[in-house]
Amino acid sequence: MIISMKYGSTPEQREAVIRRIEQFGCKTRVTLGEETSIVAVIGDVRKLEISQIERMDGVEKAVRIRAPYKLASREFHPEDTVFSVDGFDIGSKAIVIMAGPCAVENREQLLETAHAVKEAGAHILRGGAYKPRTSPYSFQGLGVKALEYLAEAREQTGLPVTTEVTDVNLVRVVAEYADILQIGARNMTNFPLLQAVGESQKPVLLKRGMMSTIEELLMASEYLLASGNERVILCERGIRTFETATRNTLDISAVPLLKQLSHLPVIIDPSHGTGKWDLVEPVCRAGIAAGADGLIVEVHPHPEEALSDGAQSLKPARFALMMKSLAPIAQAVNRTM
Repeated sequence: MIISMKYGSTPEQREAVIRRIEQFGCKTRVTLGEETSIVAVIGDVRKLEISQIERMDGVEKAVRIRAPYKLASREFHPEDTVFSVDGFDIGSKAIVIMAGPCAVENREQLLETAHAVKEAGAHILRGGAYKPRTSPYSFQGLGVKALEYLAEAREQTGLPVTTEVTDVNLVRVVAEYADILQIGARNMTNFPLLQAVGESQKPVLLKRGMMSTIEELLMASEYLLASGNERVILCERGIRTFETATRNTLDISAVPLLKQLSHLPVIIDPSHGTGKWDLVEPVCRAGIAAGADGLIVEVHPHPEEALSDGAQSLKPARFALMMKSLAPIAQAVNRTM
């Protein structure tokens, strides 16, 4: 349920509504707008009578939210969510570019890539410290050493860092180094991990599971929001279909749909979505045209030697050219790079 307060209603009237709701064992979350405020009711609302709530002083109307995801829905939060990471606004008119290697392999590789993507115009450095892989024999990441390299790259370039956290027990250490905690596709429904990451109060990049629906993605985001963490980014990274020509099938339609259903920022991952470096640029263009708030792109100085996902990684020079080609697309849809 969401309760809209009247224009000019007082904080005291809003607090009276909250106390009334909490008497029925429900929790509340308040969104303050320019002209009014909204009180979201979380929990079993069957005991609440809309007519009684609407009789309270300062209440404009009370409406039951139809979607199973409450805090992530546009009904609860009509305006786009915009938040800042190290001075850059995510979810704003400006498109955020996250770029870097799939996996941090060594100090030299990371620093070379970090400086290159910074020079090309990237806003955030990505790099995997812990790599959950399909095969137990594949490179699993450098762990804490990689986190230290990422921190050094941030110090040298000024780029904030996003990296994946794969286990509840790793949340604290990764949060010490990273500016954005990433939940990978394989962990989208790891609910204890979602709760732990949400409680860290760090910004979160939540990737859609490879066989998950839009509603399931939004329900996963609800775990993060219910933990009191409002800085959540949704990522369409491709889903598994019968198609074998690409690594996954990147669902471009998910971008405008998510923007309709939710107030959260939405980005795409064309690297994992296609698995082919020469498809990354055109899919980036498509994502921006569809309304994506950002891109996360894999870049490696020597993709042919990469320990992880070299086939989908751009070389730094190619990434720089792509960045220039995306500017006219962004301008065409009234966005900036």
